[in-house]
Amino acid sequence: MPLSSRPAAPAIPQADIILHNGPIWCGFAEGVVEAIALWNGQILATGALEDLTPFRAETTRMIDLGGRLATPGLTDAHLHPTYLGVVMDWVDITPQKAPTLESLLAAVKARVERSEPGEWIFASGYDQTKLDVKRHPTMAELDAIAPDNPVMLIRTCTHVQIANSLAMQAGGIDDNTPNPDDGQIGKDNGRLTGFLAENAAAPILDAVPPLSRAATIDAIERAGNYCLSVGITSVMDAAIGMKAGFEEIAAYNEAKRTGRLPVRTWMSLRATPAHDNIVPQCEAVGLVPGAGDDMLMVGSVKLFLDGSIGGATAWMTEGYLADGNNHGLQMIPTDALEAMVLDYHIKGYQICAHAIGDGAIEQLITAYEKALAAHPDPDRRHRVEHSGFLSPDHNQRMQKAGIIPSPQQVFLYDFGDAYISMIGMERVYSAYPQKTWTDMGLKPPAGSDSPVCDPAPWANLYAMLTRKTGAGTQLDPSECLSIEEALQSYTEYGAYSQKQEHHRGKLLPGYLADIAVFSRNLLEATPEEILESTACDIAILGGRVVFERKQG
Repeated sequence: MPLSSRPAAPAIPQADIILHNGPIWCGFAEGVVEAIALWNGQILATGALEDLTPFRAETTRMIDLGGRLATPGLTDAHLHPTYLGVVMDWVDITPQKAPTLESLLAAVKARVERSEPGEWIFASGYDQTKLDVKRHPTMAELDAIAPDNPVMLIRTCTHVQIANSLAMQAGGIDDNTPNPDDGQIGKDNGRLTGFLAENAAAPILDAVPPLSRAATIDAIERAGNYCLSVGITSVMDAAIGMKAGFEEIAAYNEAKRTGRLPVRTWMSLRATPAHDNIVPQCEAVGLVPGAGDDMLMVGSVKLFLDGSIGGATAWMTEGYLADGNNHGLQMIPTDALEAMVLDYHIKGYQICAHAIGDGAIEQLITAYEKALAAHPDPDRRHRVEHSGFLSPDHNQRMQKAGIIPSPQQVFLYDFGDAYISMIGMERVYSAYPQKTWTDMGLKPPAGSDSPVCDPAPWANLYAMLTRKTGAGTQLDPSECLSIEEALQSYTEYGAYSQKQEHHRGKLLPGYLADIAVFSRNLLEATPEEILESTACDIAILGGRVVFERKQG
């Protein structure tokens, strides 16, 4: 063949970015490398810096890590981005901002005083177990500071609300209103107290003016940018439709189309019966499992089976300490749940269902087992969201059925002491057994349930490493993870929980170039250093630097 007619040698790709002087943690089994090259949105090569020399061009951006740790971009496998973005504009009544009832009421009153009469006031994040008075605020106390505005306080768990009289009136709730099947209306001697649990608040929320599409997109963008700033590049929106119904689907798609979707989003469609079930609307327009792309995808359906421990609404087979007759709330009758699970299973959905108490977990695992027995699928990966308080056989049954527990270890840090006050140390000590799940091969991902907890990973990592509460109470140390196991939950297992593990969650050639760079080497840091003085310095999504912390 004449020399002039020989095919040209393939051009060597020229890296867009090379990160070096690591450590660069590529994955639990893959370990650490010194340098990594990114090209065209993917990982091009990893290894020693000299090995990547052929990929370096004049236009390649060289990022010297200076000993800082780089990892795959983190996945928060359970949070509510739209809700988080909305809450970021509400009154902050978390224990850090409002540790006393007086300071809580003062914060709400300040917002009332700069609002127009009739304007809705929302405040979020209180925890009655951490207030000085050790109780929920009351309707009368809210009426005193907001006689002309409807007000609703949202407990940190989001499963309990406190409403004032105008909010109750807007929802048509009065002293004679009975409890709904899936909620509780607080009363004292037949009079409203303001307390609303679970879907008892639905009539009030239905009366609130709906979020506009523009406001929903603002919330999605606000929350996503915050996630990037703490190293999170992928999320599961754990209940699409929670704040704006089917309109959230349109908002997400417009946000993506206009460049305002900051993080990869795997959507779990709210499917709880009678309350904003958007699945039929999605199916009508072809939004079925797998619809979308690596940036925005329909992934699963979301059901709610019970409430929260702090709100005394998680369904427990043994009663709560304050009232042994209270076992929490069963949100869906068993026959109805099993029919729904079977229907969604047959349609090909992965199911993600909220179940915290052992009663709810038993109900859910049984429903999954029956659906899988009727229509076997060894790789469906149905999930138990939260999966906090288990009966002895639950772990083995999840393992046999291929069910994924999807926990939030940060709950132990933020709420562990409250849990102990609600149900006792014996039941809390070995709750959320993530080491057991990891050793059993259940591949538990990491999540925050934000806005319930801050999506910043520091407290979550600390809880995984130490099993200590925010007050320092030591829970079962045999369930502590190593830092590598904790990072595996945040990366590889997060991708696995969404069936994305073959192209996301590790730093391997051909995988998506999503990377987080932290302010220190987490592999050598103490848990206290991670909790108290660590930040994300750089976030890379699809090979582009999308967040960079200002130094100095």
